[in-house]
Amino acid sequence: MKQKDWFTDWFNTPYYHILYKERNDKDAEIFMKNITAFLDLPKTTHILDLPCGKGRHAVFLNSLGYKVTGGDLAENSIQLAKEFENETLKFKVHDMRKPFNNKYDAVFNLFTSFGYFDDDNEDIQILQNIKNGITANGFFVFDFLNAEKVKLNLVAKETKVVDNITFHIQREIKEGFIFKHISFFADGENHAYTEKVKYLDLEKMTSFFTKVGFTITNIFGDYHLNKYKSEVSDRLILVAK
Repeated sequence: MKQKDWFTDWFNTPYYHILYKERNDKDAEIFMKNITAFLDLPKTTHILDLPCGKGRHAVFLNSLGYKVTGGDLAENSIQLAKEFENETLKFKVHDMRKPFNNKYDAVFNLFTSFGYFDDDNEDIQILQNIKNGITANGFFVFDFLNAEKVKLNLVAKETKVVDNITFHIQREIKEGFIFKHISFFADGENHAYTEKVKYLDLEKMTSFFTKVGFTITNIFGDYHLNKYKSEVSDRLILVAK
């Protein structure tokens, strides 16, 4: 039996949502306002948020007046997101490795939702699906952690208490991946999960984008759209066509 991918289990647990519930919606909203204004997207734009998690970016984009579709592999997240659906906001379970049925005016891949797979070809396939799923003048917005800064400032061990659960977090970079090992005791038992994303710096991402025919038009280093600086920027944000 094929072993499940780490994200299939972890993103579907209630504990994932507990650990990250402090995530800053303000940052997400600032970024969405800034990037849609920068790209000068007309309100007729149909945006695909992929993967969309519980839909916080998608809901906010929709509140700005855009037609939005959110897709995510985690059924649990999509179920929660569906409560926000309306005429111009829809959510569906979708695996990024599978081609889309529609074409979109813009595709947003936000909050380090990429680089999960051992094989580079799977990551490239995702980008190819996105390239094929964008209209002729459409945009792709890619928002990833800045691997170089993570490497320079790696916090090897950390403890976080959220909702009376003590999460023990260990981080390491090895074999081309950034690992985050999370262990905790909850609901009468011990749990352990590992998040794993590929170490993707600007050079590697540029090579991926080029392979599928994307042209990078802008590179930003944070949600205020400041210039990207490899050692200090919080994010690696690429805009491509």
